[in-house]
Amino acid sequence: MDRLLTARAVRTAAGVIGNSVLVVAGKVAAVGDRSELMGAAPEIVYQDGIIVPGLRDAHIHPVAYAAALRGTTLATASNFAEIVARLEKDAGTLPSGTAVTGMRLNEETLDERRLPTREVLDRGFPDRPALVHRYCGHVAIANSAALRLAGIDAGTPDPTGGVIDRDSDGVPTGVLRETGIELVAERLGGGNQISPQDLLDALERLAAIGITSIGAILRTGSGAWASLGNEVEIAVAAADRMPLKVGAYVIEDAPDTVAATKALVDAAPARLRWLGIKRFGDGSFGGHTAAMHHDYVDVATSGTMRLADIDRVITEASLALGGGAAIHAIGDSACGAVIDMFEDLIADGADPGKLRIEHASVLTRADMDRLAATRAIAVVQPPFLGSEAEWLGNRLGRERLQRTYAFATLDAAGVTLAGSSDSPVEPPDPWAGMALARDRSGMVPAESLEAHRALAMYTTGAALALGEPVPLAIGSPADLVVADRDPVAATPDELRATQVIATYVDGMKAEVDPAKPLWLD
Repeated sequence: MDRLLTARAVRTAAGVIGNSVLVVAGKVAAVGDRSELMGAAPEIVYQDGIIVPGLRDAHIHPVAYAAALRGTTLATASNFAEIVARLEKDAGTLPSGTAVTGMRLNEETLDERRLPTREVLDRGFPDRPALVHRYCGHVAIANSAALRLAGIDAGTPDPTGGVIDRDSDGVPTGVLRETGIELVAERLGGGNQISPQDLLDALERLAAIGITSIGAILRTGSGAWASLGNEVEIAVAAADRMPLKVGAYVIEDAPDTVAATKALVDAAPARLRWLGIKRFGDGSFGGHTAAMHHDYVDVATSGTMRLADIDRVITEASLALGGGAAIHAIGDSACGAVIDMFEDLIADGADPGKLRIEHASVLTRADMDRLAATRAIAVVQPPFLGSEAEWLGNRLGRERLQRTYAFATLDAAGVTLAGSSDSPVEPPDPWAGMALARDRSGMVPAESLEAHRALAMYTTGAALALGEPVPLAIGSPADLVVADRDPVAATPDELRATQVIATYVDGMKAEVDPAKPLWLD
């Protein structure tokens, strides 16, 4: 139905542009003062708040987020004994013999201050497979039963792009990094699969917090989260009931599978769109697998470079089909290598707007300028600042820390920044994300964004990353949020307390339950 949505003000990153939005056939027909627009629609809806463009999370793992809402979280476990106790409690709810999995382990908050090993998990599960994922998703710990199931022993070589940690005798400790996780995860079976309804429940929680579109990173049943099921098929099955828009970036391992995945998604209802492929250039800071030019300060390694020739081939397959590529790169060496690849692709005719570097966490100053020159998009995660501030400096050293999550420098250079959470790595709260882009948990304050630029990151920047029209522009879909406060006038702490009054997608109010928690710890 056509309607006039009116509030105290309409706020975009460019400024206050009125107090009302005229919606006709699900699109923005006009934005301005209600006194000038009141006669243009059969229905007037006044809400006592501030209208802002719909918020976007440009990089989220929605199926894994759904799993985090349903499964065993270890984020607040205080020691090894509590990890085992929580897993044992979860195991009692699963069919006999089903593998036990846990998520969001953070050794930085454990009493032991280190990762557990297979022997720790064996205390609770001597015969039943168990796999625990670090919160970054790039490290996991398998117990002895899981290692046996995967056929991993002292003679097993490290897989390409991964590491099997070993003790002084060469025996696997159970700690698996990067593609090493897949050796176990793909053998665990489907006892932990996520249903389409689980996914819809997760998406409804995102809509309730003001998110109208996401960039969904999806797998086809392989990889580190293989036990959750074929994520593309789960999304397709839920597409006709999605409360928000989902743009899919699919993790593909071969160029000849890209077209078939695109066809599967294209056949789904319009709320689900295929946007391209996702590949990995390296790992994470937390796992010491982000690929650096020089060794970490606290461990004698420079990380794991995963970018290879196949990544360009798969990217070219996606571009040929009209899609794009989202390439994960965190360390400065990996970021430089991805920028090299983007420069080559653009020289061969690729559209820079189809190329995304995911994370772009630490770059050399020269690579910041090179990235700006490519006009590729940087999809960044301000929430990482909230969980890494206490230990990141000890890992990277002072010089590298100054150019880590360098949002202000990248923004000033002209790089389009798109905000995201990488959930379930971090809570998918865009208001908290904007706050962290501004106050940075005190880490390198010089790289703080101004309030309107933080809003742009989660609106215009993220919309560009998702191939969407400029938010709240005339003719754009009427995707908008009514919040209880102005996100630019609010302080970062006030912003964290934002309450969403209503979320509209294509001009229709999303039917959500605001009482459902966004996040479980």
